[in-house]
Amino acid sequence: MAWAFCGIFCLPLCTVHIYTFVLELQKCLNSMRRSRMDVLRPTLIKIGGRIYRKNLIQEQAYQHEEEDFCAGPSDCTDEPCDVFVVEETEKGFQCRVEVPSPLYKYIIGKKGETKKRLETETRTSISIPKPGVEGEIVITGQHRSCVISARTRIDVLLDSFRKKQPFTHFLSFALNQPAIQEKFLQFKEEVLEKCSKDHGVSSSLFQNSAKLHLTLGTLVLLNEQEIQKACDLLQRCKEDFVDQIAGGKPLTVEVAGVEYMNDDPAMMDVLYAKVHMKDGSDRLQVIADQLVERFVASGLMLKEWDRVKLHATVMNTLFRKDPSAEERNNTMTGKSSFKERESFNGRNILKLFENFYFGEVQLDSVRLSQRFSSDASGYYATSGQLTFS
Repeated sequence: MAWAFCGIFCLPLCTVHIYTFVLELQKCLNSMRRSRMDVLRPTLIKIGGRIYRKNLIQEQAYQHEEEDFCAGPSDCTDEPCDVFVVEETEKGFQCRVEVPSPLYKYIIGKKGETKKRLETETRTSISIPKPGVEGEIVITGQHRSCVISARTRIDVLLDSFRKKQPFTHFLSFALNQPAIQEKFLQFKEEVLEKCSKDHGVSSSLFQNSAKLHLTLGTLVLLNEQEIQKACDLLQRCKEDFVDQIAGGKPLTVEVAGVEYMNDDPAMMDVLYAKVHMKDGSDRLQVIADQLVERFVASGLMLKEWDRVKLHATVMNTLFRKDPSAEERNNTMTGKSSFKERESFNGRNILKLFENFYFGEVQLDSVRLSQRFSSDASGYYATSGQLTFS
C-alpha cells in the first residue's frame, strides 16, 4: 500500500521512511507558501505599452557550463573567425577594438583582475588606453585563435555592461510648438481644478510643456564617435526612405485624446496624449518603425517592441520626485522603478478628458535628443537631426 501527497510516494516500511516523508512534505509546503506570495505580489511586465500582472508559472532551470573560449593554440573551430579583423605581425597576431572610455573599467575589473584573467585564459596581452582617453583596445598573441578568443570575451563583456548603462540620447519628434503648449497648460489647469481631490493627483505629475515630445527609441552613446555614428545613420535614413515617405514636406499631425499605460485606471503611472496623421495615413508610424528598425540593425539601439508606440506623455509619476526624470520605454536596462512610484487615480481624468484636443502640429524633423539637457527654447539639446524638407 502507498500514499501520494504533493508528488511524494510514501511506503510504510520503517521510521526512516516516515521521517523522510515529513521532511519532503515540509519542503513542499514551504514551496507552496512562496508560490502563494508570488501570486499575491506578482511581477509587473509591459505588454503593448501597458503594465500587466504576470501570472506565476513554473520554469525549469538549466545548468550552463562555462564556455572555454581558447581550447588550444591552433583550435579555432568554435570561434567566429571571419567576424573580426585579425592582423598578422612579426610577433604573432593582433586585433583592435573600438571601445568608449567609460567601458574600460569593465574590461580591467577590480584591481585589474578581469584583464589578468582574460590574458591568462586566452594567452594574450591586452593593451587598454588610460581612463578618460578615447582610443582602441589592442589584443596581441602568438596564436590567431587565442586573439579571437580574447576579442570574443571582450565583446560579450561590453555587450552585457552596455545594456546596463542608462540611456543618454533618444530619437524624438518635438511637440513643443506654442499652440500645443498652450492647450497642454489648459489641460493641466482643468485637471487640477476638477480632479485634484482624486488620490495622488497633483501638479508635480505633469510634463514640462517645453519638453512635450514623441519618443521613438532610446540610445546609449558614450563618446563623440558614437554620437556621430548615430547622426550619420539619421542622414542615410533620410536618403534611403524618409524623403520618399514624407514627400519632402512636414507631416501634419493631430494630438487628441488621452490614454493610460497600465491595466488599472485607478492606479495610473503614465497618462499620455494620442497622436495620428491628419490625413488618416500611417506615414508617421511607418517612418518611426523603419527608423527604429535601422538603428536596431546598426547596434545603436535595442529592440523593444515590434512597433513603436507613438505617444506624448502628459502625466507621469516619475515626475513626482524628479521633474527631469524620463520614462524609459524598455525594462531591459537597469531595474524597474514601478515599485518606487506613488500611483494616482485617473478614472475621473479619463471620464472628463478622454477626447481632449491638444491641437494640430507640423512635424518637420526627427531629433537625436540629449537626455537631461535643455536648449534655448527649453526643449532637449539636439545632437543631430533629420529634416523632412
